Amino acid sequence: MKKIALFPGSFDPFTKGHEDIVLRGLRFFDEIVIGIGTNSTKKRYFPLEVMKELIARTFSDYPNIKVISYDDLTAHTARMLGARFLLRGLRNTTDFEYENGISQVNRYVYEEIETVFLITSPQLAPISSSIIRDLHRYGQSVDDFLPYSLSELNQLNREV
Repeated sequence: MKKIALFPGSFDPFTKGHEDIVLRGLRFFDEIVIGIGTNSTKKRYFPLEVMKELIARTFSDYPNIKVISYDDLTAHTARMLGARFLLRGLRNTTDFEYENGISQVNRYVYEEIETVFLITSPQLAPISSSIIRDLHRYGQSVDDFLPYSLSELNQLNREV
C-alpha cells in the first residue's frame, strides 16, 4: 500500500523550514501532498495561487510531491486524497502543544489518520512565516529564508 502524507498549512509564505520537513518526509512516505489550506481566521499576505505555483516550482524535480489548495477540514482532505498520514514540523514545545490538539481532532474526524511530527532542523528553527511576513512588510530582504526568490513571486503576482 502506498504511503501518502498530507503536509497541511497556510504556507504564507512557504519557508526553507517547510521545504526541509517535506524533503526529510520523503524518507518515510512514497508521496507527499503539500496542502495549502484556507484559514478563515487569517487574511493571506501572499496570494494563494502564487504561493501554490512557487511551491510547485520548488519541487518540480520530485514527481512524488504534489501541491494542492483546499477549503475543507484537513482530515476530510486527507481522506479524499487517500492519505493516511499528516506530516507536521515542530520547532518548539509551543508548536507541540498547538499541533497535539489539532492531531487529536483530526483523529476524531478521520480515525485512520496518524500525525507524524518531525523536529525542525536546528538551523531552521527560528524561521516562521509570521516573522518573514513582518520582515518583508517593512522592506527587509527575506530571500535567505525562502526556497525561491521573491522576484519570482513578484513576477507571478503580475501574471495573476
